[in-house]
Amino acid sequence: MSFTVMLQQLSNGMVKSIGIFVLTLIFSLPLGLLISFGRMSKNKILQTIMKVYISIMRGTPLMLQLLVVYFGPFYLFGMKIGGSYRYMAIIIGFALNYAAYFAEIYRSGIESMPVGQYEAAKVLGYSKVQCFVHIIFPQVVKRILPSVTNEVITLVKDTSLSFSLAYAEMFTIAKQIAASETSFMPFVVAGVFYYIFNLIVAVVMEYVEKRLSYYQ
Repeated sequence: MSFTVMLQQLSNGMVKSIGIFVLTLIFSLPLGLLISFGRMSKNKILQTIMKVYISIMRGTPLMLQLLVVYFGPFYLFGMKIGGSYRYMAIIIGFALNYAAYFAEIYRSGIESMPVGQYEAAKVLGYSKVQCFVHIIFPQVVKRILPSVTNEVITLVKDTSLSFSLAYAEMFTIAKQIAASETSFMPFVVAGVFYYIFNLIVAVVMEYVEKRLSYYQ
């Protein structure tokens, strides 16, 4: 196999990895915020459920969670699963896992806000929702952005775990080419792809962080 063909195949795999990355963020970021609200709820039952959920998601391997999401419907409910469900299972598994991490990041940011800001907003006639949306949340975003950046960079590398469900993203394709060609070069090229992807993500997040900085 020529280097050009290998590069083309790995590029196609990278597009699939980017798809997993983007969809995971689209679903996990808002879901994480909802989970953080449940985690901070005064309702002890809801709070406990969210605590257990976060504990399970952070305490078990992501690969295991992907397998449970994919095979669970069949073993638990006897539902037929096919190839069309594989991609959906990957997105569900990733979104549920990362939502737990984002939930704790949101919670730490929200709880770090001074109580005085809530009280001042109440005096000015803001409702709780208005206070959170217009005053608290914009400041929370600035505070948690470095932690979110770390998770986003980790997500780039974790997309390779999709191989556990036999989904042909870049790492899976690299392994297949390496096995058929008995060459280490596909892994080197895949590593370069991952590094460039991570570098772009890091630069973008750093730019956003600077734009939101109080001191700029």
